[in-house]
Amino acid sequence: MKVLFWALLLAATAAVAQSYPAKPVTFIVPFPPGGGTDISARTVAAKLTEKWKHSVVVENRAGAAGILGADAAAKARPDGYTLLIVNVGVTSINPALYPKLPYNPDTAFTPISLICELPFVLMASPSFPPSSVRSSSRTQGRIPTR
Repeated sequence: MKVLFWALLLAATAAVAQSYPAKPVTFIVPFPPGGGTDISARTVAAKLTEKWKHSVVVENRAGAAGILGADAAAKARPDGYTLLIVNVGVTSINPALYPKLPYNPDTAFTPISLICELPFVLMASPSFPPSSVRSSSRTQGRIPTR
């Protein structure tokens, strides 16, 4: 029974995938151009445009910590032609910081795929002697390790 279920699901997915997209797709990036999310979205858009033979357009809707773009995506027609590309701040942190969002973050979106991971680096002036957080907290007492 499980095998039949998975075979039907795979067949249905393949049928849907063959007809999508039938028109251009828009990626809403709720941040200004040039940042990590925008660059990631444009890289993925270029590859998907090539693969799908339909345009994938990146539309930057910056403002209000990503809320404006997320709201635009939440209110877009739910046909898969307007997709939201965000970082964890928009989907996880904003609901904790802003209790009155103009959309319901629990029901407005569903994850499709992780497209990249952007590391963050702690940096300091070259004149700052420690070369790690651990050595900084031991020798300087400036940056806590926990």
